[in-house]
Amino acid sequence: MKKRILIFILFNLSCFLFAQQQITRFAVVDMPKVYTAFFRDSRAVRQFEEKSAKVQSDIDRLTKEIQELRSRHADAVLRDDQNEVLRLENLIYRRSEYLRDFYQTRTTELENEKRKLMQSGSFLNQVHDEIRYIAESEGYSMVIDLKQNNGIIWYSTTVDITDKLIANLLAKSNKN
Repeated sequence: MKKRILIFILFNLSCFLFAQQQITRFAVVDMPKVYTAFFRDSRAVRQFEEKSAKVQSDIDRLTKEIQELRSRHADAVLRDDQNEVLRLENLIYRRSEYLRDFYQTRTTELENEKRKLMQSGSFLNQVHDEIRYIAESEGYSMVIDLKQNNGIIWYSTTVDITDKLIANLLAKSNKN
């Protein structure tokens, strides 16, 4: 009887220890980095980058214009020219609102284009297959897109499989 109890306890203890070793492992992937590395020479990516650079150039130009208006406003205050001060305040307000709206609109457009580029059929399937392979071979229970999950506050670089994913995708594309 004591032998059975001892075997039962040892069996339960071994099951408990085995269960403790089955810790859930997470990995993270920076999908925009994967996409950029894999398709950096594609025409669609170059067009996206050109459009992104143009938007940034427009934002820089509008910001500089507002700064110049603020400088002129400060000069008008020093000259005590109330009409010019009011006119410039109104102009600064309108240009700042335009810049804010322009930034929000263009940023949304660029994010939508980036999302469409990243979701192109065969590429997305290939990435998901490779993520599945890496996760299963290295024992990860879950892989999270680093840029899409705002809940990630901190992560260790040891769980970032982005570079390995890029290397595997490039190796497979060179075989074809």
